[in-house]
Amino acid sequence: MGLSKMEFSSIKESMKKGKGKVAVRGWVYRERGSNKLKFIVLRDSSEIIQCVIEKSKVGEKMFKTADAVQIETSMEIFGQIKKDERAPTGYEISVDSFKVIGESDTFPISKDQSREFLDDHRHLWLRSRKMTAMMKIRSTVFGAIDEYFKGEEFYEYHSPTLQAVQCEGGSTLFDVDYYKQKGVFLAQTWQLYAEPAIFALEKIYTIAPSFRAEKSKTSRHLSEYWHAEMEVAWASFDDIIQYGEDLLKFIIKKVLAERKEELKILGRDPKELEPTVKKKFPRMTYTDSLKLLDKKFGMKIKWGKDLRTIEEDRLSELYDTPIIVTHYPKEVKAFYMKEDPKDKKVVYGVDFIAPEGYGEIIGGSERESDIKEIMKRLKDMGEKPSEYEFYLDTRRYGSIPHGGFGLGIERVISWICKLDNIKDAIPFPRTMTRWTP
Repeated sequence: MGLSKMEFSSIKESMKKGKGKVAVRGWVYRERGSNKLKFIVLRDSSEIIQCVIEKSKVGEKMFKTADAVQIETSMEIFGQIKKDERAPTGYEISVDSFKVIGESDTFPISKDQSREFLDDHRHLWLRSRKMTAMMKIRSTVFGAIDEYFKGEEFYEYHSPTLQAVQCEGGSTLFDVDYYKQKGVFLAQTWQLYAEPAIFALEKIYTIAPSFRAEKSKTSRHLSEYWHAEMEVAWASFDDIIQYGEDLLKFIIKKVLAERKEELKILGRDPKELEPTVKKKFPRMTYTDSLKLLDKKFGMKIKWGKDLRTIEEDRLSELYDTPIIVTHYPKEVKAFYMKEDPKDKKVVYGVDFIAPEGYGEIIGGSERESDIKEIMKRLKDMGEKPSEYEFYLDTRRYGSIPHGGFGLGIERVISWICKLDNIKDAIPFPRTMTRWTP
């Protein structure tokens, strides 16, 4: 069989083969050369490899074609692979023949790698080694979430993206100017439309986009982000917390098993994630967290204020796993969270705070089952209970103890990948200042 008729294999598969004839295809990642040799580092979705084109082997005409090749040119390469410790990934292909598939203009991403420039050219920056590594890890995270919930016998369930009620605060709602009636928004969460389904399916989850019109330009916020959410019938507060801890352990275990090379490309030492799998997460109440912040850092925070970024970051310095903080003041949490019967100033609400300053990654609660208490809290918020009739019906007809949580997938990916900015945890970030490309 001639080289041009060989079946293509990925670069990684060719490297596993180790020697002999190979056929690979991809894009030029780097190139350099002299008047006799052309060195091309080719990339595909699996790996990169150095390919050496010799004028004496391919001839004057083909060498001239090779010499004109620029970064991101797409090529098919046929040759002999061998080990070479000097090559970028330890292997090299001695090229017998090649074919240029798609020529490339001068690639715009070179020395200028400022935040703004890379975001403007996001459609091209996705090709970078770092973004490719992140997207592979992202795919593994999504798959792990799905696998975990299906393994726990949850049903996948979908709620509407267009919603007529708010759940997480009116100040972050995205209005939809389409319907004649005002008051239609993009979903902040699936929750109010998920709770009705537990009376049919009992254990449900989803992975879907959520939208928050937050007036924030921090490195932790996106206007559109992916949300893994779950809701369980007959669940106690402790049950919800345990599901959250087990899910995070499952995700990290999967990433460590499948994506160590990608972690290294991103500068993340896989060993830094191992405590999350091996250790039980520390648990503390909101009140205890204030005492700890005062004792360790001299931070005196008035009881009743929500934990801000600075407080979460300080707590995360004390542990090498996520931290579970429970029993938050009722005033800073949502109307649907259940009061602690032993202390009506706090609710059965929980936040999981990631290590290394990556902030809250899970927020959840046991839900309030008393319809009168829910109506009272809605009124206290300035909401009309009449607009929540469909939700209140869940408490009128066979109300039960239940709860759930939401996990911010980009925040988890940011932590896993040790990213400086959450915008690098999603292919095309959307923020209050960016909606293109």
